[in-house]
Amino acid sequence: MIPIRPRRSALYMPGSNARALEKAKTLAADVMIFDLEDAVAPDRKAQAREQVCAAVRAGGYGRRELVIRVNALDTPWGEADLAAAVAAAPDAVLVPKVSSAETLAAVGLRLRRLGAAERTRVWAMIETPLAILRAESIASAAHDVDTRLSCFVMGTNDLAKDTRARLLPGRAVMLPWLMTVLAAARAHGLDILDGVYNHLTDPEGLRTECEQGRDGGFDGKTLIHPDQIATANEIFAPAPDEIGKAKTIVAAFEQPENAGKGAISLDGRMVERLHVEMAKRTLALADAIAARSA
Repeated sequence: MIPIRPRRSALYMPGSNARALEKAKTLAADVMIFDLEDAVAPDRKAQAREQVCAAVRAGGYGRRELVIRVNALDTPWGEADLAAAVAAAPDAVLVPKVSSAETLAAVGLRLRRLGAAERTRVWAMIETPLAILRAESIASAAHDVDTRLSCFVMGTNDLAKDTRARLLPGRAVMLPWLMTVLAAARAHGLDILDGVYNHLTDPEGLRTECEQGRDGGFDGKTLIHPDQIATANEIFAPAPDEIGKAKTIVAAFEQPENAGKGAISLDGRMVERLHVEMAKRTLALADAIAARSA
């Protein structure tokens, strides 16, 4: 099994806010997304780029995964953002407004020319109507090693803006799009993070939406405030009873009498070998979370 990296919580941090970049070193988010795009005004783009890249180079963020969201390549800041990010060598570069596989190919070409460290991956924002329609094609770019594509991030606010869909409780109108992109991600071995929850004073709404994302198969949720981290970390981690059941399933199939069986009866239900693989992944995720907290 490929080593799992927990991505339960991914907090956007405005790159122009030096205090926020420093505070990120103390927060329990699995992923820090240092934002040079939406959260930064045009007249502060250069300053934000310098601050973020200096912070990433300096380190001090422990086991947190560091991601720099650059401006799109077709903006006045995109090329400089990408070059500076490559020099800083974050865990990943998050590319906004990805609507075609060709965009990722162009980013990959630039990363190679810039001599990007092999460890630096590419994450893609899926936030336009075209991206939804082309989700499978975009996800398939992961098979081109030069693209470095490893994760999708849903941009639900931009998607709502472009489609004129309303972001209502339960996200009924958004769910078909979310699940379409999730299926594309899984078909090509990608992780995928759910979009943000905009209401900062509605903890129950946040919990409900996190549970919806978890049950739908997302690896974690993007966040806009540190107060949202604990909820995402809790909900996107295996619960104690899940861990217990996973251990029971693995142990049952390790018994000599079950060695050649494709399915067994366990605690009143039929359990197949596919459930063993699911159980092993649950245990691997729990172990990875525990290691991060150590």
